[in-house]
Amino acid sequence: MEIPVIDFSNLNGDKRGDTMALLHEACEKWGFFVIENHDIDIELMEKVKQLINTYYEENLKEMFYQSEIVKRLEKQQNMSDIDWESAFFIWHHPTSNINQIPNLSKDLCQTMDKYIAQLIQLAEKLSQLMSENLGLDKNHIKQVFSGSNKGPAVGTKVAKYPQCPHLDLVRGLREHTDAGGIILLLQDDQVPGLQFFKDGKWVEIPPSKNNAIFVNIGDQVEVMSNGLYKSIVHRVMPDKNGSRISIATFYNPNGDAIISPAPRLLYPTNFSFGDYLKLYGNTKFGEKGPRFESMKNIMTKNGH
Repeated sequence: MEIPVIDFSNLNGDKRGDTMALLHEACEKWGFFVIENHDIDIELMEKVKQLINTYYEENLKEMFYQSEIVKRLEKQQNMSDIDWESAFFIWHHPTSNINQIPNLSKDLCQTMDKYIAQLIQLAEKLSQLMSENLGLDKNHIKQVFSGSNKGPAVGTKVAKYPQCPHLDLVRGLREHTDAGGIILLLQDDQVPGLQFFKDGKWVEIPPSKNNAIFVNIGDQVEVMSNGLYKSIVHRVMPDKNGSRISIATFYNPNGDAIISPAPRLLYPTNFSFGDYLKLYGNTKFGEKGPRFESMKNIMTKNGH
């Protein structure tokens, strides 16, 4: 099963139409895809991964292997309520907590800030393309996510999924969908583990090559699109041979953002079949979409 790949370098030429169609299909039928040629500095991405790996080795690895998680696994106790991961969360916007996280070097903080500034630009561009594909104003997703003019909330879950001796007893991260909006993942280029559930089976997401960005859709985009775009169940499986890095940035609604399906994407409601037939008589051989829009306009004029 070949995961959709969206080449952003094709958005400015004669392949734009095909690329937009591929993006729409990926959001609608898959809920996840890969972005290539995203214009984020490759050396910066490599430095982020290198610094995070160093931080884990120096500050978190020993703590993890002394944790209750490891003790429970060694005793082969029930692990169904726990994840085999070492993780922390960095808030970037509207306020940052990066300087409050223990032992983060100045170099790591500055490098992460530079990376996130570029990633937010990619997230905003992607949100515009998705809005356009849904027939909405290109800034619709960003405006809704911004709430009371604070802008979307942006944060990053930094995780390591350490080597695991008992793969049959524990998940790296249990099955779930993401609560937020658009998730942009910088992941390991060697160690696998991420899986998405599609068409009744688990699809393995291979390690990212050439620092491609892996994207998946969260619950709020599914709601805003009235179910057209899908938030998909996924999980992380541990690996016995390697330790996997995952740097997942969430482009989310602000806490006070009010989420609802975009009105344009809703079906007309509370109309009589007789009124619909009157409209249908003059529009039978046209597209049904404009007919639905006309029905909504009629109901709005009638105070419904």
